[in-house]
Amino acid sequence: MKTLLNAWSWLFLALILAFFEIYAQVETGSTFIFRAYNIQSVAVAASQILLLSLGLTLVVVAGHIDLSIAFTTGLAAVAMALTVRLLGDANGWVVFAVAISVGMLAAVVVGLVNGWLVAYLDVPSFIGTLGTYGIARGVALIVAGGATVSIRSEEVRAFGNGDILGIPVPVVMALVLAGACHYLLTYTKFGIYTYALGANRASVERAGVDVKRHLIKLFVLSALTAGIGGLVYTGRFSAGAANAGEPILLYAVAAVFIGGASLTGGQGTIIGTVIGAIIIAVIQFGLVFSGLPPYWQFVAVGLVIVVAVLVDQSRDKFLGGAK
Repeated sequence: MKTLLNAWSWLFLALILAFFEIYAQVETGSTFIFRAYNIQSVAVAASQILLLSLGLTLVVVAGHIDLSIAFTTGLAAVAMALTVRLLGDANGWVVFAVAISVGMLAAVVVGLVNGWLVAYLDVPSFIGTLGTYGIARGVALIVAGGATVSIRSEEVRAFGNGDILGIPVPVVMALVLAGACHYLLTYTKFGIYTYALGANRASVERAGVDVKRHLIKLFVLSALTAGIGGLVYTGRFSAGAANAGEPILLYAVAAVFIGGASLTGGQGTIIGTVIGAIIIAVIQFGLVFSGLPPYWQFVAVGLVIVVAVLVDQSRDKFLGGAK
């Protein structure tokens, strides 16, 4: 039973893939799983979700939440686009590098504020990051003049729409970041402290770990991955928008909990979050493939979130009973 609860996301992924494959075979006489276009579409959609949810996973494992990631993404996207517009594209790669740096800096500032609020002022992360959610949104709208900041830059466009050995750049970036976060959480002291912090903060403090400094690192990492999501958005659409990450917030949070993270902290893996992001991407594309209106995606993902929470509660009860 314990193994089944821990592996439910893998089983659910297999189930929905089988469902859409059967549907495709029956309704269209074609395949859903083994078409290159479908695979690429799901991979790109999953990479967008992952870029917001990777850093969030670290925060959730530590027993906190970061709701500001949606507009951290938007702030980074706007900062990058405004920098390109200000400097022009005469020196393409130089401007591109500066724009990337400015976008990342904007994200780091949000992460530092989040970490400071939670670590030093003891503001609950739900409330603190909800506040910075609004602040980042407002700042992005103000500096963008309330409009989308469109740009022309081949380097930026290639960043969001190019490919490396036939694999879209956003997918490559998401995989590289996923690998780095997996290593950080699984094989380093940083990861050990993060799990321990989510399980029992008092024991971590007694062990001599600087919990406040660790929390700031976690929120900065969460902001950084969300910021990279904003940079990719600017590259894909050659524009920066304050609401770039808003439609993905629900999906990013869902991916973390579908992947096995616990609401109480101390549990969760990057691999699980990757599976969660793929599940959501398959649902998104599968519903469109089936001809259903796009807003059914929210209903489907909402139901999956409820199931994920029920599985988490069942796992806790089972483990509690086992003790």
